[in-house]
Amino acid sequence: MSPLVRLAARSLWNRRLTAGLTVFAIAVSVTLLLGVQKLRAEARDSFASTVSGVDLVVGARSGPLNLLLYSVFRVGDATANVSWQSYQLVARHRDVAWTIPISLGDSHRGYRVLGTSGAYFEHYRYGRKRPLAFAAGKPFVGAREAVLGAEVAAKLGYSVGSSITVAHGLGEVSFAKHDDHPFTVVGILEPTGTPVDRAVHVDLAAIDEIHVGWESGMKRPAPAPPAIGTRVGQRLAPPPPPPSEADTHAHDEHAHEEAPVPHEPVAITAFLVGMKDRAGLFQMQRALNEYKAEPLTAIIPGVALQQLWELVGVADRALMMVAACVVLAGLLGMLAAILTSLNERRREMAILRSVGARPAQVFALMLLESGLLALGGVVLGLAGTYGLLAAAAPFLGAHYGLYITLGLPTAQDAIILCGVVLAGLAAGLLPAWRAYRNSLADGLTIRT
Repeated sequence: MSPLVRLAARSLWNRRLTAGLTVFAIAVSVTLLLGVQKLRAEARDSFASTVSGVDLVVGARSGPLNLLLYSVFRVGDATANVSWQSYQLVARHRDVAWTIPISLGDSHRGYRVLGTSGAYFEHYRYGRKRPLAFAAGKPFVGAREAVLGAEVAAKLGYSVGSSITVAHGLGEVSFAKHDDHPFTVVGILEPTGTPVDRAVHVDLAAIDEIHVGWESGMKRPAPAPPAIGTRVGQRLAPPPPPPSEADTHAHDEHAHEEAPVPHEPVAITAFLVGMKDRAGLFQMQRALNEYKAEPLTAIIPGVALQQLWELVGVADRALMMVAACVVLAGLLGMLAAILTSLNERRREMAILRSVGARPAQVFALMLLESGLLALGGVVLGLAGTYGLLAAAAPFLGAHYGLYITLGLPTAQDAIILCGVVLAGLAAGLLPAWRAYRNSLADGLTIRT
């Protein structure tokens, strides 16, 4: 170690209380700056992988961001629906591996109701291709079963076996409820930090079933019950005799033979597509966008998510600027501490000059002290950042969908840390210059 570096280290140790507080202030600001940088990167990655492993999102003709918002984030409404025939045509295509139909339009106490199929729980991915997992229960099977997102179950106090009813429309309070079609909760999903947590999932067939009679937007009133008899003069004709056992048996057989088969939906809101080979992705997207039988829009979710991030990333950049200002405040605090102590160290500087230290060495000593303070703050701040992120990673993943990976510092992290050290050295230039200017006679003069 250079004698000058050793002298700077011992000088700081002699003033360890003040130096320690300065290092701590810089460490806090570095932790904030580096933590914000890490969270920014993870937020961008998590946002871009809100829906993962999906090659295309297909809906009625509209803008890409609008389609992304209502199909993935459950924000807004579709301009139109997609016919079931068009969906089946795509689902049966030889290059398509799987599809997930989506039907929206109803809600439950402010949460969106999502009609879909069993393929949703099998193929839907989020984050870094994480599958959906159940905290309790299982996927729905029948048309009167529902699976709740984690937030819905937690906020509304539901558990497996609870009974719920959905409302027509999207308001938190609705007077148009499907009371005649209650659902039983059969499953609750693990938290994902995505819109999945805020959805009620039901079978696609249930969406059509509960809307029978709601073609006008309100429930059609039930027809009046038929009269028991027909008035003849002042008397009522007697009711018809009850059917015999043989007639009842024949009627049951006839009803069994003509029992209606569950019908397919007329239309859905959108659907997700997974390709067998991504080489044909752009060809499939172009074919859907140019589909003549029905106006459709097919988007690649990753591309649309990046476009959406550019719109909402203003707050992200503003947060980074605030963190940089905090680091600047920490360095200014270091500068103030050094300048304050410089007047008390005038005699120390003079003694160094008297024993042969050159002005340039005094200048370098003060600069080294500033650099060591900044370096100590950077090292402590780096350790604090990784420690806090490791402790908060499970919480951030479960509640905000931020899945932190604690690896070696990236090149951008290294640039930030080196920038802080250089800024610390720059902050030491002023006190170093003042120490350089102090003369030997000025330092030995006793002031009263």
